[in-house]
This record gives sequence, C-alpha cells and structure tokens, in this order.
Amino acid sequence: MTISESSVAAPSSAAPSTEPYYVAVGHEVEIFERCHRRGLPVLLKGPTGCGKTRFVEHMAWRLGRPLVTVACHDDLSASDLTGRYLIRGGETLWVDGPLAVAARIGAICYLDEVVEAREDTVVVIHPLTDDRKLLPIDKTGELVVAAPGFQLVASYNPGYQHALKDLKPSTRQRFVSLDFDYPAAAIEARIVAHESGVKPSVAASLVEVAHRVRRLRDQGLAEGPGTRLLVSAGRLIAEGIASERACQVAIGAALTDDPDLLSAIGDIIDTTM
Repeated sequence: MTISESSVAAPSSAAPSTEPYYVAVGHEVEIFERCHRRGLPVLLKGPTGCGKTRFVEHMAWRLGRPLVTVACHDDLSASDLTGRYLIRGGETLWVDGPLAVAARIGAICYLDEVVEAREDTVVVIHPLTDDRKLLPIDKTGELVVAAPGFQLVASYNPGYQHALKDLKPSTRQRFVSLDFDYPAAAIEARIVAHESGVKPSVAASLVEVAHRVRRLRDQGLAEGPGTRLLVSAGRLIAEGIASERACQVAIGAALTDDPDLLSAIGDIIDTTM
C-alpha cells in the first residue's frame, strides 16, 4: 500500500458567478469589506432566515472570492474540517477538508451555525483567526499558510442557543461581530417580491403576517418566521396555490406543531391574506 498526499476529491468551491440578491440594511457591507481587506474574521449573529447566508454569498461575489460553506453539527470533527486519509484503489490518499481547501485557495470559509460544532472542533480554527493565519494538520504534519484573500466567517442564532451551545470567550473574541435581524417591513416586502415573483401588494401582506406571527413568541412560539419562509410562501402563491393555503404550509406548519399556536397563526393568516 502506498501513501500519497496529493489532494483528491477536494470539496467544491467557486466564486458565485451571478450576483446573489441582497439588500443592505445598514453598514454591514462596508464593515465586511474592511474586515476582508484586513483579514479579520467575522461573526454573523441573527435569527433563522434573516439573510445571514445570503449576505455571505453576496459578499463573496462582491469581493470575487471563492466561497466554501460548512454546515456545522454535533458530529462535525476536526478531521471533517482539515481532511483525512482515504483508501482508493489500493492507495491511501490524503483528501483536504473544506477548511484546508479554503485556506489553500484564499477563499471565504463560512461556518454556518458554528455553535452546533463541538468545542474541540471549533478550536482548530483558532490559528486561522489571528495574525498567524495558519492551519496545522496533525495527521500529515503540514502547516498550511492561508493564501491571500482567505477569510473566516461564522454565524449562529443567539435566539435559541443555550449556555451549553454558546461560543467560548476564547473563540468569540477572535471575531468582529455583525448583528442581523429581520429587515424593516418595506425592505422585507421588496425582498419577498423580488425572490418569489409575487406582486408587491401580496409581498406586503406576507410581511404583515410575519410581523403578527412574530409577536406570538410571547405565547410560546420558539421563533418567528424568517424572510426565507415568506419567500417560500410567495413562490407557492406565484405557482397558483391559494394564498391562505400557501401560508399554512410554508409558514404555520414550518414553525410549530402546537395546536393552539397553529390555530392562532391560522387566524392571523385568515384575517391578513
């Protein structure tokens, strides 16, 4: 058996070829550009479906950088990020993980919902977040120096994280933090209309539903509907599904199984749409 350290089947990465639609709501674009210029890692905080991932896609396109995205979860290991040996055709080959790929090619590496990863996994990013810009790969003994243009971006939703899944201060303080929230009504309606293809008046009604449903958090709803859910409802409406039915399946059923909350959401939909 031979051992090769050539990278094969590396995770795919590419700069977005077309501009991902994104409407800035503050100074987030300007701050991100400055961070990229200085190689500073960025932490995006905000509720589900408020546009964090789309913002990263837009910035990768805007900066002309490849984008490598990692969906973090409980079972994500350091090897999943850095790479591992695989046996193929009688040979043992080294395969870079997404973090190693991003560091080598100078990509933006986006760790989505980073708090879902174990602490011992998150620690592997530390040498890439300071002036060293290094990625030690223990299994090969290699020390990868991040190529120019590399930037680490992470996100999480502080609204439903508990103490056991918060970032350690030693990790949090390595990032510049940008807070995200649902856009103002007029901007959110503009986004929904553009992304779904419904008329502006329908988009405005969907946003009104969202605003009223979000108030149900006081009655036990875990999280209100994000803009992404409104876009899904709008796309169903654009496909000819009745607006009330589209909202029920794309918004109400996606948020809860609680009969009382579903009834309350249904009443909001009926009176708004």
